[in-house]
Amino acid sequence: MSDRVTVAKTYKLYIGGAFPRSESGRSYPVTDSKGTFLANAAQGSRKDARDAVAAARKAFDKWSGATAYNRGQVLYRVAEVLEGRREQFISEVAASEGVQLKKAQSIVDTAIDRWVWYAGWTDKIAAVLGSANPVAGPYFSFSTPEPTGVVAVLAPQQSSLLGLVSVIAPVIASGNTAVVITSQDRPLPAITLSEVLATSDVPGGVVNIITGRTAEIAPWLASHADVNALDLTGAPESLREDLERSAAGTVKRVLRNKVSEDFAVTPDMSRLRAYLETKTVWHPMGV
Repeated sequence: MSDRVTVAKTYKLYIGGAFPRSESGRSYPVTDSKGTFLANAAQGSRKDARDAVAAARKAFDKWSGATAYNRGQVLYRVAEVLEGRREQFISEVAASEGVQLKKAQSIVDTAIDRWVWYAGWTDKIAAVLGSANPVAGPYFSFSTPEPTGVVAVLAPQQSSLLGLVSVIAPVIASGNTAVVITSQDRPLPAITLSEVLATSDVPGGVVNIITGRTAEIAPWLASHADVNALDLTGAPESLREDLERSAAGTVKRVLRNKVSEDFAVTPDMSRLRAYLETKTVWHPMGV
């Protein structure tokens, strides 16, 4: 009896709710922390990034126009599906990050809790960040937070799941859509998350996930005119200044933070605030 041949997996991108191959036809090997081959991941290109931005823009109106309660229910559903695939995430985090099984379990459980935490904020953002403003005249004046639009997210390079969840969840919880460039060397948890999103109630295009080389794809997103904000979390230090300069050309919001950010710390509202704009409305009384 001949030995069984192992067929290596080659994962695809997640764009517009579908799983296309990279337009470039390229892929690259993904290894664990010890260098053992795990799978092949699609190596995204400039064209893939453009397609992802187009999908995110198309999904924005419906997602941002949904009620905050509805968005919260969708995010809670994602957490449920995450919980259902807990063992797979534990295995992938342990392999990707080189941590012991117990530590991987803690990371995955914290990631699920983090998603639930952001889901709980969806219908509270307006109450906390909005206001009825005092005015000297016969007017009402209200300020309300509104989503910025399409956010390009450079996911953390080291924290393959907890960090990933911590940068994606606040973007979509606040009504934005996202184009995410995964950890270059640790993309498997992000690929599995894309499968979770596809089998949850998240509309196609709300989150788009591209695997590949961050330094290759990030400049195109930073300069893309239809991207409204840029999260530099996973950008290498050597590239950050150039990305900020490119983003300034199209007046993007840029979230600057430390590469070594500790995602195990309970977050505050800063990431939710980062992708919101305040709209103030004046209205005459008695009309």
